[in-house]
Amino acid sequence: MTTLITGARGQVGQAVIARLHTAGHTVRAASARPAELTVPAGVEAVELVLDRPETFTAALQGVRRVFLYPEPAGIHDLVKAAEAAGVEHVVLLSSSSVLGADAENDPLASHSLRVERALADSGLAHTFLRPGAFASNSFGWAHAIGRSLPIQLAHPDAHIAPIHPEDIADIAVEVLTGTALQERAYTLTGPESLTFREQIAQLADALGRDLTVERISRAEAERQLGAHLPAPMVRSLLDLWAAADRGPATVHDTTHTLLGRPARTFRQWAGENAAAFTAH
Repeated sequence: MTTLITGARGQVGQAVIARLHTAGHTVRAASARPAELTVPAGVEAVELVLDRPETFTAALQGVRRVFLYPEPAGIHDLVKAAEAAGVEHVVLLSSSSVLGADAENDPLASHSLRVERALADSGLAHTFLRPGAFASNSFGWAHAIGRSLPIQLAHPDAHIAPIHPEDIADIAVEVLTGTALQERAYTLTGPESLTFREQIAQLADALGRDLTVERISRAEAERQLGAHLPAPMVRSLLDLWAAADRGPATVHDTTHTLLGRPARTFRQWAGENAAAFTAH
């Protein structure tokens, strides 16, 4: 039984590939540029380009399970091709943003929501994994920390429950290979609510030095984020963080609640990744 992994260049996709391969499953990694993929020996790398349906047949041949990255381009054609190929189950790496009140018009949420709807309207068995903030989003502070600059935030006291990407991979593999968690939707978080300021304090502990947080205006935050993200997405992020100023984030499903083993903490993630913050 072959499992196809899309988004195979991403941290979760890479972790899922490694776990399945180590456990002896047949894995196929898909990418628009398969020659650039780094995969374990024995894992096939194939071309899959979502706006080129002619790449679907070969990528899906013999596949029964798919771990799907949420890209709406070409999703309806991909769903049809998966049905024709005999795919039995699709596990979608979606986003908790789809649960927002105006998700359809939110640039952060609509991307994943369109893929969820395409799967829901199909004949494919499907499971939705909806993580919130990744612990690894904190890499966005690496430039400032590596240069001993203040970390500038418009909402340093916004609360989130960051999830370790390895926990997402653990849950994804369990859904792909087992039956107990299939055909449901799970909102995934880390095990505790932390403000950005508290996350930075834990990074400081991991690094063994003080880190400075500086509150900036929304306008300045829009300017800084706008250098890397489209304006609608910047506004959506800042609105999300402004709302998160109001109190602790809700802790939802974790590896503890779903798999019965401790969820990895942000402090653990910080310790594992401290070297990435030391020189940039």
